[in-house]
Amino acid sequence: MRASLIQIAVNPDETADARRRRAAALVREESASDLVVLPELWPVGAFAYEAFAADAEPLRGPTYEAMAAAAAEARVWLHAGSLVERDGDALYNTSLVFSPDGGLARTYRKIHRFGFDQGEAVLMSAGRELAVAPFPELPFGLATCYDLRFPELFRGLVDAGAAAFVVPAGWPARRRGHWSLLARARAVENQAYVLACGTAGTHAGVEQAGHSVVVDPWGEVLAEAGPGEEVLVVDLDPARVAATREQFPALRDRVLGVTAPGRPEGGSR
Repeated sequence: MRASLIQIAVNPDETADARRRRAAALVREESASDLVVLPELWPVGAFAYEAFAADAEPLRGPTYEAMAAAAAEARVWLHAGSLVERDGDALYNTSLVFSPDGGLARTYRKIHRFGFDQGEAVLMSAGRELAVAPFPELPFGLATCYDLRFPELFRGLVDAGAAAFVVPAGWPARRRGHWSLLARARAVENQAYVLACGTAGTHAGVEQAGHSVVVDPWGEVLAEAGPGEEVLVVDLDPARVAATREQFPALRDRVLGVTAPGRPEGGSR
């Protein structure tokens, strides 16, 4: 299967509507791929906190409509990155996944909000549910940016059947080393593909890391982007996940957080 990660730049001089049109055109250009991925909060900018409330949209708002149409026209599975979703009085950092007919296949509200006592952490509500998209042959778990620092989330996704993880992000350039390290760590420890798609450019004064990366289940980097706007295209072998887990069955030796005869109680294996 082929995946395309669109490392789009968030230019403050470009309107959200113009960027939606441009993103949709970029998605349509990747019709030769099976899966296309966009980054976190690309309609507004991951660090444009002051614009979150004004630019929030309902789940089935303008970003939804543009991305559903693009997925259907390109006949691809589309992880449309994330948007600022308004649900009543609450705001969420919500990811949308579309199937090749343009139907909404899965949503995910970001669980770990970044900012400590400011920004996203205080402006947005936290998601509560793990999500795995039913991509044929390679179901992928959904995580967003800061989630990458929390390995227990990815263990939960593995238990839910994930063979890959798609991680849209607006990761800052000053912590790019962590981005690359954590993407490889999540792949190695879960023996799963990681497709981590970041943004380019500078939003709200914060330079973005770019360097979207695809890592295989053995932790090898298959492809990595540079700092600027580009499309990263990579071919994946879904059978490699099962082969890696069979050849080096480390996941079978889990002790903590599993339920099995003679083992501590916890989550499902």
